[in-house]
Amino acid sequence: MKPQLAKGTRDIMPEEQILRQKIMSILRKNFELYGYSPLETPILERYETLAAKFGAGQESDALKETFKLKDQGDRDLGLRFDLTVPLARFIALNPQVRFPFKRYQIGRVFRDGPIKLGRYREFWQCDIDVIGTKNLVYDAELLKIVDEIFSELNFEIEIQLNSRNLLKDLLGYFGIKNDQDSVIITLDKIEKLPEQEVENELKEKGIKKAKELIVLLRKEKDNKKTLAKIKKYAKPETLNEINTVLDYLTKFKVGSVVLNPGLARGLSYYTGPVFEVFLKNSEIKSSVCGGGRYDNMIGNFMESEQEIPATGISFGMDVILDAIKSRGDSEIKTPVTVYLIPIKNMNECIPILQKLRDNNINSEMDYNEKNISKNLDYANKLSIPYVLICGPRELEENKLKLKNMISGEEKLLSLNEIIKLLKNINQN
Repeated sequence: MKPQLAKGTRDIMPEEQILRQKIMSILRKNFELYGYSPLETPILERYETLAAKFGAGQESDALKETFKLKDQGDRDLGLRFDLTVPLARFIALNPQVRFPFKRYQIGRVFRDGPIKLGRYREFWQCDIDVIGTKNLVYDAELLKIVDEIFSELNFEIEIQLNSRNLLKDLLGYFGIKNDQDSVIITLDKIEKLPEQEVENELKEKGIKKAKELIVLLRKEKDNKKTLAKIKKYAKPETLNEINTVLDYLTKFKVGSVVLNPGLARGLSYYTGPVFEVFLKNSEIKSSVCGGGRYDNMIGNFMESEQEIPATGISFGMDVILDAIKSRGDSEIKTPVTVYLIPIKNMNECIPILQKLRDNNINSEMDYNEKNISKNLDYANKLSIPYVLICGPRELEENKLKLKNMISGEEKLLSLNEIIKLLKNINQN
């Protein structure tokens, strides 16, 4: 049998995993800075949970792309397609949770959908959600966290904002009152498919003024012009909702926010503000994160009349990773900071190696007694920044030769001096 990967999956090489872990570290740091706590849910869910009416919805692409399977008890199961539906199920099963409940989760999700750059069938999502409050300041806070994270990752972004309530107001104005969720799922394709295809799909759903609706949903050059255009069609409470979020974003000093009346998000559970984030000046054209408010899902999961409001956003780990790689950032091939080269004295060098590690300096040593040339070549190919040469003369003088592999500079230093220097470099 010829070994093959399952379509839409991939092995992660060490240099890519190092970068992935760096991104995760930045995400975790910012999530926890804003008071979000970690949560873990199973990859496997009951299919009925994933297919619930108030989950993704029967017509959503997410449910159509769900990997289905059965266990030995003939129960229908599915691989989770996002982290939001499992969160709703968790809250439903844990009524003792105190609100507002602010959680983050980083984990694998699965969708049996089309494959392209930045999109795979097994991928990582990184979610933050706030459960139990309708205060729109939390929606703005989510976007502030987005702004902070992508600034730290050295990306310029555009945040697109809309409200499901605005879409429903516009559909109502056009006389579309039944099956609005189905129409919204089609509208979500406006910037993903040729406009004519979207128009044809709307007409198939009985929308006579499809072209007029699409034109109305186009964003204008600035938010004031967009607001002026939609004012005639939107209810006052909808306009107040949008303006409230925009005002909070101004207070949080979040820039590059674009009001896009055509932004729908493809899942049926959204109820209020929705948002997607795009990179400027990048080969990656799909959104790198997105989310919105879903005030009805959790209460409906609980089969309760109690409303449990919620809002959240999901970061696409793989698409962010592809974006970083596409801009040509240098790859870190190993976590090693210093490579110790013993010269016929490996046993004497083991305590030195251990002292480096005791001081939290990522270290490796040649155990195979290769010559200096081969060891330097090994360190160079792995882009290890420093090598430490330990020969009989160095041991006699209680000093070691530290070589900077980037500049070529060499210094004869004591072990304590080397540890101090490398710790300062790691901290910076």
